[in-house]
Amino acid sequence: MENVENNSVVIEITNLKKRYRGQEKYALKGINLEITQGEFFGLLGPNGSGKTTLISILCGLRKSTAGEIRILKRNIKHYYSRRVKTAIGLVPQEIALYPTLTLQQNLRLFASLYGLTGSLMRERVNYCLEIAQLQAFRHKQIQTYSGGMKRRANLVVGLIHQPKILFLDEPTANVDPQSRNMIYESLKKLIKLGITIIYTTHYMEEAENLCSRLAIIDRGNVIKIGSVPDLIHSVPECNDLGEVFLHFTGRDLRDEE
Repeated sequence: MENVENNSVVIEITNLKKRYRGQEKYALKGINLEITQGEFFGLLGPNGSGKTTLISILCGLRKSTAGEIRILKRNIKHYYSRRVKTAIGLVPQEIALYPTLTLQQNLRLFASLYGLTGSLMRERVNYCLEIAQLQAFRHKQIQTYSGGMKRRANLVVGLIHQPKILFLDEPTANVDPQSRNMIYESLKKLIKLGITIIYTTHYMEEAENLCSRLAIIDRGNVIKIGSVPDLIHSVPECNDLGEVFLHFTGRDLRDEE
């Protein structure tokens, strides 16, 4: 795939709406966003805010109800071209691996789905094993891995085809501090390579340390967008991102999905 110019818009979302069949309310009520090449872009929101719905639509897993999405300057409302499909990597909340296969077998399987063969496949598999720091466990079944190891494996399977844009939906949920730190370091390396990362998390400290820009989403709307310092400075009484988040989304519990 051809290179993407630095600072060019790689994702452009215009008035994106989503209403699920049988539901009166819209899950997304008119999202407008632009994300540029090489950004570490965070999506923050309470449960049920629309974050996962948005990522699912951007990755082609769900259809929008209205609006327009352009990825790498291609309109994806009607179909995903091969160029767009191969540009995207997705790391979902759930562990999306075959538990009875080894990590190496999982990597080779997903590599084959993207048409990788021979020496290129071996190169990509070895690269992903190195990124995950799981070379010593490459021949162990995924079901024998600890939670943190599964998260690391889940991450690198999304990298097997060298995507230009990587979507991560809470990739560090319920993992040990060492694995979380290792994932952070890996993501920082990816940003240096020019990969664009779209990241959802509930950890405010994580978002502050990793994201170059953030969008706070609530009830299907973008409430606020900007860099971490800009967001904190926008509310004089707030001292950190967590306080800003509660200021815009409220303190009531959100138990719905």
